[in-house]
Amino acid sequence: MRTRDQVKAVLERVPTWPKNRQQELAEVALEIEAELAGAAYHATPDELAAVDEGLAGEAASEEEVKAAFALFRKA
Repeated sequence: MRTRDQVKAVLERVPTWPKNRQQELAEVALEIEAELAGAAYHATPDELAAVDEGLAGEAASEEEVKAAFALFRKA
């Protein structure tokens, strides 16, 4: 099956998906379309809130960073 046919088949089934998943697909498709058009990326309100939440916390100490990397290297 060609990619074009796969996309068409999936898009025909999208209306049967839960509304939140339809919204998720729409957001991803709009991001892809914007990238193809060369448009600048604009974070969603949820993404901005997550960034704010991350910035509000304390930075890890050098020891904590080294310990985290040590764990990753063991995996």
